[in-house]
Amino acid sequence: MNPHMRHTGRLLILVFCIIFLFGCKEERTKQTANQDRAVVSVKVLTVQEEKATAHREIMGTVQAAEKAVIAARISGQIIELPVIPGSRVEKGNLLVKINAGEISAQLIQAKAQLAQVERNLERERNLLKKDASTPETVKGLEDTHRIALAAVKEVQTMLDYATISAPFSGIITRKNADVGDLASPGKPLLEIENEMKLQVVADIPESMILKIKVGDDIPVSIPAAGFSSICRVEEVSPAADPLSRTAPIKLSVPSTSDIRSGQFARLLLSQGTENAIFIPKSAIVPFGQMERIFIAQEGKARLRLVRTGEIKNDKVEILAGLAPGDEVIISGNEGLTDGQALASTR
Repeated sequence: MNPHMRHTGRLLILVFCIIFLFGCKEERTKQTANQDRAVVSVKVLTVQEEKATAHREIMGTVQAAEKAVIAARISGQIIELPVIPGSRVEKGNLLVKINAGEISAQLIQAKAQLAQVERNLERERNLLKKDASTPETVKGLEDTHRIALAAVKEVQTMLDYATISAPFSGIITRKNADVGDLASPGKPLLEIENEMKLQVVADIPESMILKIKVGDDIPVSIPAAGFSSICRVEEVSPAADPLSRTAPIKLSVPSTSDIRSGQFARLLLSQGTENAIFIPKSAIVPFGQMERIFIAQEGKARLRLVRTGEIKNDKVEILAGLAPGDEVIISGNEGLTDGQALASTR
């Protein structure tokens, strides 16, 4: 075979290959187009506004209704402190004992002086009966007796301060001292809370505080405890803070093992009614952190990003992304793509 014919054959083979490749590509393009034109049956719902209660979310904190800071009233070395954080104590249990040797000595001295005054008073009364004394002398000793008796009671009270007992049943939440430390008047030693009586405390804006009164029911949620319920308002402050322009309220919450002092709480306060858009949960197509929906428009699916709000039963409030009159797809939206052909029903 001459070189010219061999070259011509190679060109023909190359041309056939190019035609074959273009044919395959065209076939794939046709298949893709056919898939894009595949009609999907979906169910749609016309979006409408409806009246809904408007709420404002207020942050609050769980606190113990009964709590106390245990502090010393006298100076002295701590000789007993039998509790630690988490200890459960009953009312009257020993919390702290302070060494009060000096006060004990003062009590002995005051009692001795009282006994001496009582002997002198008794002697003068007997002498008065025999006209060997005067009423003024007896009256003076009676005044001295009352003073000595008061001194004994005062020192006895000071000695009683050396022993500190639990003012109510509860749990120790903080310990600021140890055995051997020096206690001084006013120095906090322990903190105790009654974990069986809890409440939620929240600061309410002054524009809303006048609408709240004792006995009102307010929805409260405590995310950390998985708690959500209606709670009763127990206290409403009559005055607002001039700096924050808020006033505190307190709501009672049930005592459970999951609810603890210091946890974060949410309150939903009603602010009348407003127009809102609610759609079924099935219309939401989550994608990562985004919330998406599809609407039917001119026979095709159109993708929309939305921002959701309150959830009521099986419906979700749409804050942004939808308008009244939109045809939202509520069924058959799994796997939809933007621009896909639809056959919609209601």
